[in-house]
Amino acid sequence: MGAGEYGDTADGGVEEGGDLADLGVPAARSGPGRAPRVGAHLAPPSLPLPLRRVGTATAPGCRAFERVTSLKDDDSGDHDQNEENSTQKDGEKEKTERDKTQGSGKRKAVVPGPAEHPLQYNYTFWYSRRTPGRPTSSQSYEQNIKQIGTFASVEQFWRVYSHMVRPGDLTGHSDFHLFKEGIKPMWEDDANKNGGKWIIRLRKGLASRCWENLVLAMLGEQFMVGEEICGAVVSVRFQEDIISIWNKTASDQATTARIRDTLRRVLNLPPNTIMEYKTHTDSIKAWEEFHGLVSSSGR
Repeated sequence: MGAGEYGDTADGGVEEGGDLADLGVPAARSGPGRAPRVGAHLAPPSLPLPLRRVGTATAPGCRAFERVTSLKDDDSGDHDQNEENSTQKDGEKEKTERDKTQGSGKRKAVVPGPAEHPLQYNYTFWYSRRTPGRPTSSQSYEQNIKQIGTFASVEQFWRVYSHMVRPGDLTGHSDFHLFKEGIKPMWEDDANKNGGKWIIRLRKGLASRCWENLVLAMLGEQFMVGEEICGAVVSVRFQEDIISIWNKTASDQATTARIRDTLRRVLNLPPNTIMEYKTHTDSIKAWEEFHGLVSSSGR
């Protein structure tokens, strides 16, 4: 299981204090000047992804759109194509089909483009949406989360992010996830299984700005906890929204305390805001208990 399931909808405290809009949280950036064309690493969606149509002007400080990785296949160029016999062609065809079957899930490495500003880690945006009240297994949850795009530089981030709908404009039971490349937004992932998350519940209208501030702080390495940060999640619900940040080691109290304090600062949270830390082990137990009750009641 992962973010946005039972464990996230039932945990965390209730935010108290003033509206963050009145506490200096900057508004989400907008405007047609920061929207280059969608990059090459947006995954073909098998369900409608929350992307929006925007202009094609080059963002300030960013290069015009260019592919980060070449899609051209390697060609030795050492032989005359007219001399290829049918056996070679058949062999190449079989190899192509085998590669498609065995490596259909493989992607070319995402690297910063020329003159771009590299991030310390590559990151991937994910999206998930489900019908509330419908029992969800770990397998069906994993099948429901869809990759939006992977990026390795500041410029690539804005190319993807500029085309994403803001959390405040999502409807229903939806989640955005931003995790380091190679880490799935699931409790059971090897990078997450011994970790936990800080959870903050927000009243409606605050998620877009808080999410952007959290994302930029994470990409900018403001948490200063080495490789501990795994990712972040914003969960849009009917009456409230939930923001969480995940780390690798739940037992490291010094690290979790630093993450908490940095989170308070980057989101400019009031001092009396309730924040809860929950281990992924506890989230799994809560999910299993909840679904065990549902099954035993015959629902």
